[in-house]
Amino acid sequence: MNMAFPKPDMTLAERLFAQLQQMSFDGKGITRDAYGPGEQAAHNLVRQLASELGFEVVTDAAANLYVILPGTNRKAKRVVIGSHLDSVPSGGNYDGAAGVLAGLAIVAGWKAEGLVPPCDIVVMAIRAEESAWFPISYLGSKASLGKLTRDDLAIVRRDNQISIDQHIRSCGGNPDNVVEKAPLFGADSLRAFLEIHIEQGPVLESAEIPVGIVSGICGSLRYRFASAYGQYAHSGACPSYCRQDAVVATAELVTEMHRKWHEMENDGHELTVTFGRMFTDPIDADMSKVSGLVKFSIDFRSRNPATLELVNNHLLMFADHLTERHGVQFEFGEQSRSAPALMDSHWIAAFEHSATVLNIANRLMPSGAGHDCAQFVNCGVPGAMLFIRNQHGSHNPDEAMEFADFNQAVTVLNHAIVTELLNL
Repeated sequence: MNMAFPKPDMTLAERLFAQLQQMSFDGKGITRDAYGPGEQAAHNLVRQLASELGFEVVTDAAANLYVILPGTNRKAKRVVIGSHLDSVPSGGNYDGAAGVLAGLAIVAGWKAEGLVPPCDIVVMAIRAEESAWFPISYLGSKASLGKLTRDDLAIVRRDNQISIDQHIRSCGGNPDNVVEKAPLFGADSLRAFLEIHIEQGPVLESAEIPVGIVSGICGSLRYRFASAYGQYAHSGACPSYCRQDAVVATAELVTEMHRKWHEMENDGHELTVTFGRMFTDPIDADMSKVSGLVKFSIDFRSRNPATLELVNNHLLMFADHLTERHGVQFEFGEQSRSAPALMDSHWIAAFEHSATVLNIANRLMPSGAGHDCAQFVNCGVPGAMLFIRNQHGSHNPDEAMEFADFNQAVTVLNHAIVTELLNL
């Protein structure tokens, strides 16, 4: 590697991972609640360190944080390196944070060596990416792109019933400006949005490959609050032909949708089908009752919108069949969607070139999980992502990541940015 290349400050990143772990441990896992004390403490840590290092530090109306390494042309389109700092309840330390710390390591390395880029390089710590806290995904990135509405701001957080509007205010933001004024850094002012993230699945780990280059991010079609309504009855006194059993009908729906999933995969569709929440009524349900109510959620994901439509149509058709068969009514509730996003081919090629030059093993792969990068791509910003292999998956306390793998992904990203901006 050419010695003119600046080296990321990996010592800084390692120290910040340790500090985040210590301040966010809840006794079981890592909790950095969106627009709450956990996420705010992480933002304060990044802000303080960036200020001490002499970077420009600003926040937008939604309290997203921007650490800026100024370029020679301050009016040129900016390169943003970003991810989120919130976590799911009792999650892991690397989901999201790895992307922010990667950006800090890169700009700190550039600053230490006195290199000035031709345009601003911005490290973005994004608010509220996880949908575990609010029933809406990518709050911070949507707000930064001017995509939130007044109705969105009225949505309440699940655990405390306090609105997004109030949460933004409590974190120093201005929700009125989120919907009334232009974004601080609009999509048309960005040259690229680049994100590093742990993979969150087993593909890289099982293949013994440290780095993934993301080809695209799956879109989703979801029913967060679906219900099956049957009829409560005595378990011993109600014969089979009289039953309207919500549990049996829902179980058949799950079985059929998994059968359809595998059929569609065999036909070449890229798809996942997940029933993530499922429960009977905690008061009315009983061991000696036929259940009259099941509540559940459905999450379909694919990079192909046509695939999502196909599997959704099958869901609705089979639910009608189950209504006729069991006398159970399905109400799927409000449908929510996120659009798929294809990564920028130029940046994919840059990542592949850098990995080859650095002799770092990698593979091109899709992302089944959603990420903030997709929001920028769908607003017209060229976007690209690198995955770091991780152990034990994500959204759980056992989430893990080898620092050597993080180092390799950051080195690839740094090399690609230097090559693109400085032509070294």
